[in-house]
Amino acid sequence: MIVSAGNIVADHVAQPVAHYPPKGACAHVQRMEMHVGGCASNTGLAVAKLGLPVQVVGRVGNDLFGEFVIQTLQASGVDTRAIVRSETASTSQTMVMVHPDGERSFIHLMGTNAEFGEGDIRWELLDTPKVFHLAGAFLTPAMDGEPASRVLQQARARGAITTLDTTWDHTGHGFDILRPCFPLLDFILPNFEEARQISRETEPERIADRLLDEGVGTVVIKMGGEGCYVKHREVAFHLPAYPVAVVDTLGAGDCFCAGFLVGLALGWDIERTARLANAVGALCVTALGATTGVRPLAETLAFAGIAQ
Repeated sequence: MIVSAGNIVADHVAQPVAHYPPKGACAHVQRMEMHVGGCASNTGLAVAKLGLPVQVVGRVGNDLFGEFVIQTLQASGVDTRAIVRSETASTSQTMVMVHPDGERSFIHLMGTNAEFGEGDIRWELLDTPKVFHLAGAFLTPAMDGEPASRVLQQARARGAITTLDTTWDHTGHGFDILRPCFPLLDFILPNFEEARQISRETEPERIADRLLDEGVGTVVIKMGGEGCYVKHREVAFHLPAYPVAVVDTLGAGDCFCAGFLVGLALGWDIERTARLANAVGALCVTALGATTGVRPLAETLAFAGIAQ
């Protein structure tokens, strides 16, 4: 069982948005859709599409958007028993404007993610996790820092591999916020810009060394079209990205994480795991929406040329 805990979002996705309309004007798009978003829910949904059992943990509002998220997750086989329905805040939402080149701009409502904290990890509702993934650091302020470290400690006590994914650090104090978590992490999976901001280093190897020195087991840096960089105390390597036609980069990092978690849960070696993660991230960007492009594990392995 993989557990993906953290921020949950309902995404309103419009494509293509070449410019923001001036006040009083209207910009027309070809597509406008609603999707599940948020790091924890994207990753959990992608794991389910890959065919492994997964539980998502987080908060949604007692509203139509929360119902949409839960029903969509359940329809893909995600266990949603541990998602809390809040009576005091609305479901987190993001307006996603996809530019013609596939890059995005966002308008975000934090909503229930601002309430999500360690008390929402109801261990009695969770199956014993093989991998415990904490997602959306810096977008879950009640969880970030010491509360997250206590949750990771609990996960390790239950025998889980612990992983953490970050978002953009809007606080400017990301390193200090994450510092209590570093010694409790088997893997950290930031993207390059997030990792550079957190570590105050500019090169992947130096970024990794800074985090390894703080006690992280393995550093995995997502580098978009450049693939990924992986380093732990015995080995370091870079894997290039798989070439694909980019439609929408939304969710690519979360889907990369899903592939990585699946490899860990299956007991694969680190290089094969990273190759799978690259493949899931690549397929993600071939369709509109954060997880629409994700395919079953056998199809993903065939796409990547990875032996089953």
